[in-house]
Amino acid sequence: MPIEASEQGNLIGSDKVEGTAVFGADDQKIGSIERVMIDKKSGRVSYAVLSFGGFLGIGDDHYPLPWQSLKYDTALGGYRTGVTQQQLENAPKYSNDNSWNWADTSRARAVNDYYGVPMGI
Repeated sequence: MPIEASEQGNLIGSDKVEGTAVFGADDQKIGSIERVMIDKKSGRVSYAVLSFGGFLGIGDDHYPLPWQSLKYDTALGGYRTGVTQQQLENAPKYSNDNSWNWADTSRARAVNDYYGVPMGI
């Protein structure tokens, strides 16, 4: 099977990341990546937004996860994180009905603090 142009070497296109499953500490699927958030100045991915809950995308909650908390696992065919479903229940999130202010550094700090990931790495 030929490798697509957006999946060569160590690079992957954002269209291939979006929709990829995320597996928790117990190897159970806890959601999927809805989008990635890229720092405009550095060009680095800062957060992956995990979509979780709801049914067929309706009523999903959205959880910003620090990108550093995810590692791609070829055996699972998705991203692995140490986050458990129980941790997600109390994690910073937003729903479809309101917006997340990505410019609010206190929100970003709260996300990173919650997952134990330092800011700006």
